[in-house]
Amino acid sequence: MKRDSSATALVGVSPLSSRHGTLYAALAVLTFSFSFPGTVWALDGFGPWSAAGVRGVLAALIALAALLATRAPIPARADWPALAVVAGGCAVGFPLLTTLALRTSSTAHSAVVIGALPMATAVIAALLTKRYPSALFWGAAGTGAAAVIGFTLAQNHGTPTVADLYLFASLVVCAAGYAEGGRLSARMPGWRVIAWGVVLAAPVNLAVSAVALAQEPVHLTVKAVAGMAYIAAISQFGSFVLWYRGMGLIGVARASQLQLAQPLMTLVWAVLLLGEHLNPAVPFTAVLVLACIVVTQRARAS
Repeated sequence: MKRDSSATALVGVSPLSSRHGTLYAALAVLTFSFSFPGTVWALDGFGPWSAAGVRGVLAALIALAALLATRAPIPARADWPALAVVAGGCAVGFPLLTTLALRTSSTAHSAVVIGALPMATAVIAALLTKRYPSALFWGAAGTGAAAVIGFTLAQNHGTPTVADLYLFASLVVCAAGYAEGGRLSARMPGWRVIAWGVVLAAPVNLAVSAVALAQEPVHLTVKAVAGMAYIAAISQFGSFVLWYRGMGLIGVARASQLQLAQPLMTLVWAVLLLGEHLNPAVPFTAVLVLACIVVTQRARAS
Protein backbone atom coordinates (compact mmCIF):
# COMPACT_ATOMS: atom_id res chain seq x y z
CA MET A 1 0.00 0.00 0.00
CA LYS A 2 1.36 3.40 -0.96
CA ARG A 3 1.51 6.11 1.62
CA ASP A 4 -0.61 9.19 0.98
CA SER A 5 1.79 12.07 0.39
CA SER A 6 -0.69 14.51 1.90
CA ALA A 7 0.07 13.02 5.28
CA THR A 8 3.59 14.42 5.13
CA ALA A 9 2.77 17.64 3.34
CA LEU A 10 3.51 19.76 6.40
CA VAL A 11 7.01 18.42 7.04
CA GLY A 12 9.49 21.30 6.86
CA VAL A 13 6.79 23.98 6.63
CA SER A 14 7.57 27.05 8.75
CA PRO A 15 4.96 28.35 11.22
CA LEU A 16 4.64 31.54 9.15
CA SER A 17 4.00 29.60 5.95
CA SER A 18 1.51 27.45 7.80
CA ARG A 19 -0.39 30.52 9.01
CA HIS A 20 -0.37 32.03 5.53
CA GLY A 21 -1.56 28.77 4.00
CA THR A 22 -4.37 28.49 6.51
CA LEU A 23 -5.41 32.07 5.76
CA TYR A 24 -5.42 31.46 1.99
CA ALA A 25 -7.47 28.26 2.34
CA ALA A 26 -9.92 29.86 4.78
CA LEU A 27 -10.47 32.83 2.46
CA ALA A 28 -11.05 30.40 -0.41
CA VAL A 29 -13.69 28.52 1.58
CA LEU A 30 -15.38 31.80 2.53
CA THR A 31 -15.51 32.99 -1.08
CA PHE A 32 -16.63 29.60 -2.38
CA SER A 33 -19.52 29.62 0.11
CA PHE A 34 -21.11 32.58 -1.71
CA SER A 35 -21.13 30.74 -5.05
CA PHE A 36 -24.65 29.33 -4.88
CA PRO A 37 -26.24 32.62 -3.72
CA GLY A 38 -24.27 34.37 -6.47
CA THR A 39 -25.61 31.91 -9.02
CA VAL A 40 -29.18 32.47 -7.82
CA TRP A 41 -28.65 36.22 -8.22
CA ALA A 42 -27.27 35.71 -11.74
CA LEU A 43 -30.39 33.71 -12.62
CA ASP A 44 -32.41 36.84 -11.81
CA GLY A 45 -31.42 38.17 -15.23
CA PHE A 46 -29.82 35.31 -17.15
CA GLY A 47 -31.12 31.96 -18.30
CA PRO A 48 -29.31 28.91 -16.85
CA TRP A 49 -27.35 28.07 -19.99
CA SER A 50 -26.46 31.72 -20.57
CA ALA A 51 -25.36 32.13 -16.94
CA ALA A 52 -23.06 29.11 -17.10
CA GLY A 53 -21.62 29.99 -20.50
CA VAL A 54 -21.02 33.69 -19.85
CA ARG A 55 -19.51 32.87 -16.48
CA GLY A 56 -16.97 30.59 -18.14
CA VAL A 57 -16.10 33.07 -20.89
CA LEU A 58 -15.52 35.94 -18.45
CA ALA A 59 -13.41 33.73 -16.19
CA ALA A 60 -11.33 32.61 -19.18
CA LEU A 61 -10.61 36.24 -20.10
CA ILE A 62 -9.39 36.95 -16.57
CA ALA A 63 -7.30 33.76 -16.49
CA LEU A 64 -5.78 34.43 -19.90
CA ALA A 65 -4.81 37.94 -18.82
CA ALA A 66 -3.11 36.51 -15.72
CA LEU A 67 -1.23 33.91 -17.76
CA LEU A 68 -0.04 36.49 -20.27
CA ALA A 69 0.92 39.00 -17.57
CA THR A 70 3.11 36.42 -15.80
CA ARG A 71 4.42 34.92 -19.06
CA ALA A 72 3.34 31.49 -17.91
CA PRO A 73 4.87 28.68 -19.98
CA ILE A 74 2.68 26.40 -22.06
CA PRO A 75 1.99 23.18 -20.12
CA ALA A 76 3.78 20.03 -21.15
CA ARG A 77 1.98 17.69 -23.52
CA ALA A 78 1.62 15.10 -20.75
CA ASP A 79 -0.30 17.61 -18.60
CA TRP A 80 -3.08 18.36 -21.07
CA PRO A 81 -5.22 15.25 -20.33
CA ALA A 82 -5.37 16.21 -16.63
CA LEU A 83 -6.11 19.83 -17.57
CA ALA A 84 -8.93 18.58 -19.78
CA VAL A 85 -10.47 16.86 -16.73
CA VAL A 86 -10.11 20.09 -14.73
CA ALA A 87 -11.72 22.03 -17.57
CA GLY A 88 -14.57 19.59 -18.02
CA GLY A 89 -15.25 19.15 -14.32
CA CYS A 90 -14.57 22.56 -12.76
CA ALA A 91 -15.05 24.99 -15.65
CA VAL A 92 -17.90 23.41 -17.64
CA GLY A 93 -19.66 20.54 -15.87
CA PHE A 94 -19.99 21.83 -12.31
CA PRO A 95 -21.04 25.40 -13.18
CA LEU A 96 -23.59 24.25 -15.75
CA LEU A 97 -25.09 21.38 -13.74
CA THR A 98 -25.39 23.34 -10.50
CA THR A 99 -26.92 26.31 -12.34
CA LEU A 100 -29.52 24.03 -13.91
CA ALA A 101 -30.23 22.53 -10.48
CA LEU A 102 -30.64 25.91 -8.79
CA ARG A 103 -33.52 26.79 -11.10
CA THR A 104 -35.77 24.53 -9.03
CA SER A 105 -33.72 23.46 -6.00
CA SER A 106 -33.19 25.70 -2.98
CA THR A 107 -29.70 26.90 -2.16
CA ALA A 108 -29.85 25.16 1.22
CA HIS A 109 -30.83 21.80 -0.28
CA SER A 110 -28.11 22.10 -2.93
CA ALA A 111 -25.49 23.01 -0.33
CA VAL A 112 -26.19 19.83 1.65
CA VAL A 113 -25.78 17.62 -1.43
CA ILE A 114 -22.63 19.40 -2.63
CA GLY A 115 -21.31 19.29 0.94
CA ALA A 116 -20.10 15.79 0.15
CA LEU A 117 -17.62 17.18 -2.40
CA PRO A 118 -14.47 16.81 -0.20
CA MET A 119 -15.43 13.21 0.48
CA ALA A 120 -16.09 12.45 -3.19
CA THR A 121 -12.79 14.08 -4.11
CA ALA A 122 -10.93 11.94 -1.59
CA VAL A 123 -12.54 8.77 -2.96
CA ILE A 124 -11.70 9.60 -6.58
CA ALA A 125 -8.17 10.66 -5.62
CA ALA A 126 -7.65 7.34 -3.82
CA LEU A 127 -8.81 5.42 -6.89
CA LEU A 128 -6.65 7.48 -9.27
CA THR A 129 -3.47 7.34 -7.19
CA LYS A 130 -4.03 3.76 -5.94
CA ARG A 131 -3.31 4.98 -2.40
CA TYR A 132 -6.05 3.02 -0.73
CA PRO A 133 -7.17 4.30 2.68
CA SER A 134 -8.39 2.16 5.56
CA ALA A 135 -11.72 0.45 6.04
CA LEU A 136 -12.65 3.28 8.40
CA PHE A 137 -12.30 5.74 5.51
CA TRP A 138 -14.59 3.72 3.26
CA GLY A 139 -17.09 3.17 6.05
CA ALA A 140 -17.33 6.89 6.78
CA ALA A 141 -17.50 7.73 3.07
CA GLY A 142 -20.31 5.21 2.59
CA THR A 143 -22.20 6.58 5.58
CA GLY A 144 -21.88 10.14 4.29
CA ALA A 145 -23.06 9.12 0.83
CA ALA A 146 -26.01 7.25 2.33
CA ALA A 147 -26.90 10.33 4.40
CA VAL A 148 -26.94 12.57 1.33
CA ILE A 149 -28.96 10.08 -0.72
CA GLY A 150 -31.39 9.54 2.16
CA PHE A 151 -31.78 13.30 2.57
CA THR A 152 -32.62 13.86 -1.10
CA LEU A 153 -35.13 11.01 -1.13
CA ALA A 154 -36.78 12.12 2.11
CA GLN A 155 -37.11 15.68 0.83
CA ASN A 156 -38.89 14.52 -2.33
CA HIS A 157 -41.12 11.69 -1.09
CA GLY A 158 -38.76 8.91 -2.08
CA THR A 159 -38.04 10.06 -5.62
CA PRO A 160 -35.02 12.15 -6.65
CA THR A 161 -35.87 15.24 -8.68
CA VAL A 162 -34.17 16.29 -11.88
CA ALA A 163 -32.35 18.94 -9.83
CA ASP A 164 -30.99 16.21 -7.54
CA LEU A 165 -29.68 14.29 -10.54
CA TYR A 166 -27.95 17.45 -11.75
CA LEU A 167 -26.39 17.94 -8.31
CA PHE A 168 -25.13 14.36 -8.04
CA ALA A 169 -23.64 14.56 -11.54
CA SER A 170 -21.96 17.88 -10.68
CA LEU A 171 -20.55 16.29 -7.54
CA VAL A 172 -18.84 13.55 -9.54
CA VAL A 173 -17.41 15.73 -12.32
CA CYS A 174 -16.14 18.42 -9.93
CA ALA A 175 -14.56 15.81 -7.65
CA ALA A 176 -12.74 14.38 -10.66
CA GLY A 177 -11.55 17.89 -11.59
CA TYR A 178 -10.38 18.54 -8.03
CA ALA A 179 -8.54 15.22 -7.85
CA GLU A 180 -6.75 15.67 -11.17
CA GLY A 181 -6.03 19.31 -10.40
CA GLY A 182 -4.56 18.33 -7.05
CA ARG A 183 -2.27 15.79 -8.69
CA LEU A 184 -1.21 18.28 -11.35
CA SER A 185 -0.46 20.94 -8.73
CA ALA A 186 2.44 18.79 -7.54
CA ARG A 187 4.42 19.89 -10.61
CA MET A 188 2.66 23.10 -11.69
CA PRO A 189 1.67 26.17 -9.63
CA GLY A 190 -1.90 25.63 -8.54
CA TRP A 191 -3.26 28.89 -9.92
CA ARG A 192 -1.95 27.96 -13.36
CA VAL A 193 -3.85 24.68 -13.18
CA ILE A 194 -7.23 26.41 -12.87
CA ALA A 195 -6.14 29.21 -15.23
CA TRP A 196 -5.29 26.77 -18.02
CA GLY A 197 -8.40 24.77 -17.15
CA VAL A 198 -10.80 27.69 -17.68
CA VAL A 199 -8.91 28.80 -20.81
CA LEU A 200 -9.14 25.27 -22.22
CA ALA A 201 -12.89 25.28 -21.50
CA ALA A 202 -13.39 28.69 -23.15
CA PRO A 203 -14.37 27.40 -26.65
CA VAL A 204 -17.10 25.22 -25.13
CA ASN A 205 -18.39 28.03 -22.92
CA LEU A 206 -18.22 30.48 -25.83
CA ALA A 207 -20.34 28.14 -27.97
CA VAL A 208 -22.82 27.64 -25.13
CA SER A 209 -23.07 31.41 -24.64
CA ALA A 210 -23.62 32.12 -28.33
CA VAL A 211 -26.46 29.62 -28.61
CA ALA A 212 -28.03 30.34 -25.22
CA LEU A 213 -28.01 34.13 -25.47
CA ALA A 214 -29.94 33.86 -28.73
CA GLN A 215 -32.59 31.70 -27.04
CA GLU A 216 -32.81 32.95 -23.46
CA PRO A 217 -33.90 36.55 -22.72
CA VAL A 218 -31.48 38.62 -20.64
CA HIS A 219 -32.56 41.26 -18.12
CA LEU A 220 -29.57 43.11 -16.69
CA THR A 221 -30.77 43.84 -13.18
CA VAL A 222 -28.33 44.99 -10.49
CA LYS A 223 -28.68 41.64 -8.75
CA ALA A 224 -28.03 39.68 -11.97
CA VAL A 225 -24.93 41.71 -12.87
CA ALA A 226 -23.53 41.46 -9.32
CA GLY A 227 -24.15 37.71 -9.25
CA MET A 228 -22.55 37.17 -12.65
CA ALA A 229 -19.51 39.27 -11.74
CA TYR A 230 -19.03 37.26 -8.57
CA ILE A 231 -19.36 33.75 -9.99
CA ALA A 232 -17.14 34.61 -12.98
CA ALA A 233 -14.32 36.50 -11.28
CA ILE A 234 -14.36 34.88 -7.83
CA SER A 235 -16.09 31.49 -7.87
CA GLN A 236 -14.65 30.39 -11.21
CA PHE A 237 -11.14 31.77 -10.83
CA GLY A 238 -10.17 33.88 -7.81
CA SER A 239 -11.32 31.37 -5.20
CA PHE A 240 -9.35 28.62 -6.92
CA VAL A 241 -6.21 30.76 -6.85
CA LEU A 242 -6.54 31.13 -3.07
CA TRP A 243 -7.50 27.48 -2.65
CA TYR A 244 -4.57 26.00 -4.56
CA ARG A 245 -2.17 28.44 -2.90
CA GLY A 246 -3.39 27.37 0.51
CA MET A 247 -3.14 23.67 -0.34
CA GLY A 248 0.38 24.20 -1.61
CA LEU A 249 1.44 25.64 1.75
CA ILE A 250 -0.41 23.45 4.27
CA GLY A 251 -1.24 20.29 2.32
CA VAL A 252 -4.43 18.83 0.87
CA ALA A 253 -5.58 17.06 4.04
CA ARG A 254 -5.36 20.10 6.30
CA ALA A 255 -6.94 22.41 3.73
CA SER A 256 -9.81 19.97 3.31
CA GLN A 257 -10.54 20.24 7.03
CA LEU A 258 -11.27 23.94 6.51
CA GLN A 259 -13.56 23.17 3.58
CA LEU A 260 -15.85 21.31 5.96
CA ALA A 261 -17.32 24.66 7.00
CA GLN A 262 -18.38 25.59 3.45
CA PRO A 263 -21.85 23.96 3.27
CA LEU A 264 -22.75 25.30 6.72
CA MET A 265 -21.67 28.80 5.69
CA THR A 266 -23.74 28.51 2.51
CA LEU A 267 -26.76 27.62 4.64
CA VAL A 268 -26.23 30.85 6.58
CA TRP A 269 -26.07 32.91 3.37
CA ALA A 270 -29.18 31.13 2.05
CA VAL A 271 -31.11 32.41 5.06
CA LEU A 272 -29.55 35.89 5.32
CA LEU A 273 -29.22 36.76 1.63
CA LEU A 274 -31.99 34.77 -0.03
CA GLY A 275 -34.55 34.52 2.78
CA GLU A 276 -34.80 30.73 2.61
CA HIS A 277 -36.33 28.77 5.47
CA LEU A 278 -34.56 25.62 6.69
CA ASN A 279 -36.42 22.55 7.83
CA PRO A 280 -34.71 20.54 10.61
CA ALA A 281 -33.42 17.89 8.17
CA VAL A 282 -31.17 20.42 6.40
CA PRO A 283 -28.77 21.38 9.22
CA PHE A 284 -28.94 17.86 10.70
CA THR A 285 -27.83 16.23 7.44
CA ALA A 286 -25.19 18.91 6.86
CA VAL A 287 -23.64 18.24 10.28
CA LEU A 288 -23.83 14.46 9.76
CA VAL A 289 -22.05 14.74 6.40
CA LEU A 290 -19.48 17.05 8.00
CA ALA A 291 -18.78 14.45 10.70
CA CYS A 292 -18.31 11.74 8.07
CA ILE A 293 -15.90 13.94 6.12
CA VAL A 294 -13.87 14.59 9.28
CA VAL A 295 -13.47 10.83 9.71
CA THR A 296 -12.51 10.28 6.04
CA GLN A 297 -9.91 13.06 6.15
CA ARG A 298 -8.33 11.79 9.36
CA ALA A 299 -8.37 8.20 8.18
CA ARG A 300 -6.81 9.24 4.87
CA ALA A 301 -4.09 11.28 6.55
CA SER A 302 -3.15 8.43 8.89
